Amino acid sequence: MYGGCVVSCSTQERAFCLLTPNTSLLTLHNGDQHAEAVSVEDLALQGDHLDIARAALSHFEIDPAKQRFSLLLSTQLPMRAGLAGSTALLAAIVGALDAYLGMAGNPYQLAETTRHIEAEHMQIVCGLQDQHMAVFGGLNFMDFAGKEMLQQLPDEPLATIEPLAALLPKPPLLLAHTGVQHHSGTVHRSPRQRWLEGDQAVRDAYLQIAALARRGKRALVEKDWELLGRLMNQNHALVAELGGSGPDNDRLIEAACAAGAWGAKLAGAGGGGTIIALTDQPETVGRALLKAGAERLLTPVPSQGLTTTVQ
Repeated sequence: MYGGCVVSCSTQERAFCLLTPNTSLLTLHNGDQHAEAVSVEDLALQGDHLDIARAALSHFEIDPAKQRFSLLLSTQLPMRAGLAGSTALLAAIVGALDAYLGMAGNPYQLAETTRHIEAEHMQIVCGLQDQHMAVFGGLNFMDFAGKEMLQQLPDEPLATIEPLAALLPKPPLLLAHTGVQHHSGTVHRSPRQRWLEGDQAVRDAYLQIAALARRGKRALVEKDWELLGRLMNQNHALVAELGGSGPDNDRLIEAACAAGAWGAKLAGAGGGGTIIALTDQPETVGRALLKAGAERLLTPVPSQGLTTTVQ
């Protein structure tokens, strides 16, 4: 979001989109919500869980009067939990529509398209990490230098994606979901506005965060878990100082570290959601997290990114 860099790992959980040609109507299904579209006007956002599909269809200029199919959406990810669940679902829709229209987009194009839909059609304040991880998958060091204005201009540099999963197929990570739901755009808005206004404290903090990520990459590759844990703690302290954390995050982070984790930080935008702990004692730390109020535990494993199957 600030032209910096990050080390990011995908989870085992998946988001799905099934596109099936119809002869009568364009239909949308997401959980217990269903809708039909007979004209372009029906793709206007309505504030429900189907907006993610409406926004994608609008971007691809789908005319329900001419192109008729059903979109069935499902996900294994907790939504609004700081795990990019909505973005993963949108990336699945983008992949399905790209295949349906025969566009053959490459991963960079698919990630950029997913971000464009979130930012422009859904008006979500977001960076680029989530979309690239949803499409590329795995364990990556990602650099977004030159993309800090989030304009996605034609001559803007592409993200640099450096895969690390072959070096570390199962990093010692544990996620704990607080049960608190939030919209990432609401969390990003204030720090982003301050950064755009030139607030030196915010700008300095994000330069430090990028430097921590670069050091974290080396610590990860060298499996220096104590150092990586300290860097994670420093990252969280910086984000918390900017107002990006919250009592639910902090309580779980303290519990993880007290139980022996090398380090812990929030995952995603903050304000609730999920924390990520670095530990070789997942059972011990997991029990402590559940006792501290965690609603769900997940184990990140570098997993395959966006895939499409045409039948």
